[in-house]
Amino acid sequence: MEQVPRQQYTKEFREQAVRLVLEQQVTIPETARRLAMSGRTLERGVCRARQGQLTTLGASRRPVTELEAELSRLKRELAEAWMEHDIKKSTAYVAKVQLPGTRS
Repeated sequence: MEQVPRQQYTKEFREQAVRLVLEQQVTIPETARRLAMSGRTLERGVCRARQGQLTTLGASRRPVTELEAELSRLKRELAEAWMEHDIKKSTAYVAKVQLPGTRS
């Protein structure tokens, strides 16, 4: 799995992600994958929200724009598509290779 680059999310984005986990009962890994964000970041946000302490941390870093978040998501999807392509290609190759001691 590709590691998500270190990013700073807006307070609204983080709150919506946490709300998705808490209100709609979506798992943290699934929500993180859908939003192309680190699962650990989301987990900390959910923990802080349960304690009533959800705040924007790392204010020195710039927030991620919607365009950058979309680019990150598309890069991840492209990497997954290439991986699936390589798996299909290698599966087809293995199917063509004759095993020693067998005749086709």
